[in-house]
Amino acid sequence: MADISILVVDDEPGITQLCERLLVRAGYQVVVFTQPKTALEYLKHEKIDLLLVDIRMPDISGFDLIASVHQYQPDMAILVMTGFGTVETAIQALRQGVDGLLLKPFETGDELIRAVQQALVDSQQKRDIARIQALRPLFDITESLLAETRPERLLELVLNAVCGYLHCENAAFYRYSAESNHLYPIAIRGLSLPGDKSTKKSGMIGQTDAMSTPIWVNVDGPGESDLKTVIANLGLSSAITAPVVRQNLRGVLYAGRSASTSAFREAEIEMFLLLTRQAAVAMENAGLYEELREYVRRVEESQQALIRAEKMAAAGRLTASIAHEINNPLQAVQNCLHLATRKELAQEKREEYIQLANTELERLMVTVQRMLDFYRPGGVDPQRVDVAVLVKHVISLLAHQMEERGIRVTTGFSSKLPAILAVNSQLEQVFFNIILNAYDAMPAGGELRISARPVRDEMVEILFQDTGPGISEEDRGRIFEPFFSTKQNGTGLGLSVSYGIIAAHGGSIDLARDRGKGACFRIILPVKGER
Repeated sequence: MADISILVVDDEPGITQLCERLLVRAGYQVVVFTQPKTALEYLKHEKIDLLLVDIRMPDISGFDLIASVHQYQPDMAILVMTGFGTVETAIQALRQGVDGLLLKPFETGDELIRAVQQALVDSQQKRDIARIQALRPLFDITESLLAETRPERLLELVLNAVCGYLHCENAAFYRYSAESNHLYPIAIRGLSLPGDKSTKKSGMIGQTDAMSTPIWVNVDGPGESDLKTVIANLGLSSAITAPVVRQNLRGVLYAGRSASTSAFREAEIEMFLLLTRQAAVAMENAGLYEELREYVRRVEESQQALIRAEKMAAAGRLTASIAHEINNPLQAVQNCLHLATRKELAQEKREEYIQLANTELERLMVTVQRMLDFYRPGGVDPQRVDVAVLVKHVISLLAHQMEERGIRVTTGFSSKLPAILAVNSQLEQVFFNIILNAYDAMPAGGELRISARPVRDEMVEILFQDTGPGISEEDRGRIFEPFFSTKQNGTGLGLSVSYGIIAAHGGSIDLARDRGKGACFRIILPVKGER
């Protein structure tokens, strides 16, 4: 009990001396005063566990002293003693939150000690109840803090929780900057404390960060005088700061009450410290989520870059096929125009040549439009896509190359094939890549059969079956890896990019087994888009 301090206030010196002797003998630290005003000044600067005070005293009554003490040390245990024990006195004592009532004169010294012990127990019980009531809201606020993954919104929730549950108007979060060695307020409610360099002599925020320990200051209570001056100049009655230290996070959380309100109680301080720890975990989680979002964004950008790179590579091959389609109508137009300009040519024949030139020009425009459709990046918003129409369009782009190599392309589409929700240009690129792979796999000619049909759970299955040599068993597990290619001059990106596009659509692409000679790529896509 040597660490329990008791302040005795009574205008009778004999009573104070008796109390001091009995309490010291029981192992308490005791300070006595016969002047209430002197005792009040002492309580402004020194923390006391229990106040033992007489009710009737000159200048200031015991009840007036108790009322003043509650402003400085609201959690102090209070035991009143009086020689005029009445029902009215007991009722008034209860209204002021007194923890015990002792009648003078004491019959025995044990009576005083038992009253002190009981008052300390009752005071502790009241503090425990207040603590439970104050901590109960943490269960609700913790769930909302941990559910928020946006750092900016999370800081707003933290400050709202501090101000709401601690019944204060002022709060702020200061973040440490390693570059400047300063703490800067990045979120503020009401009045904020000065954010100084992180050193032990730089104010309340700096001290909290440097020593990694909470600081609690009341203007009319315990605390360093310079810190009291700071919060008094800001118009505050009480302020509390707590360090926030996590991996990749360092800062200080602050709460302050205006001069018109009472100081923070012990239970509220504990709640603030618990709230700080929960906020630190939530802010760390939000930071990790932010890093994850940034990583996903970079991955998506890299994927789009791969798509564009592979598309340009495929476009080069497409150009070779389209060149023939462009050259033939150009030569036909040139010949028709040359013949149409001959003077001796009959008017009827001239009109025929001009009509032929127009026909070839229209054919040329269709071919060029196909190229533009492929080159154009296209939108990324899913739209209703007819798989059969899209496959036939890609086949038409590569028709000349297929014919020159002797590859026959056949199709088989179910009459009940539904349209799917997809990005048209991206699916076009996937089909283009797979058809080109079949083209490369059959240098001496062959057959490519493309079919599509609806399957279970509103899905569409698309098969690309060629009659080439197929893919070896050891290469099957790697064909969708970036930069892996079985072709001498292959980029190794076509199937990898195609895999990413299909996965982004909520579908799957694989190499089907037991489909006979050659390779059979199977694509399954949901009718309603990504799932």
